[in-house]
Amino acid sequence: MKKQKCYTYEFKSEAAKLVLEKGQSYCATSRQLGISEGTLAGWVKAAKSVTKKVSVPGACSEADLLVEVTRLSKELSEIRMEREILKKVTAYFAKE
Repeated sequence: MKKQKCYTYEFKSEAAKLVLEKGQSYCATSRQLGISEGTLAGWVKAAKSVTKKVSVPGACSEADLLVEVTRLSKELSEIRMEREILKKVTAYFAKE
């Protein structure tokens, strides 16, 4: 029975970056890292997709964090606007 190797998220991410950003071939990269081309292809596919199939609990990519920051910024601006409206309404009704 063949024991399956376990790679860290960082290793997988860096391997995918060699193909995606550095332009290295799958064959050369897999030989250099000592992994199969199929394994590397899976990691590259996961790196391309928004919902990663290869993930570590608690690990987030920069793209995921950027999406979350954008969402929270929008939510914060809406809440600030609502608060200002409520202040104006309160002041209006307090005068009467």
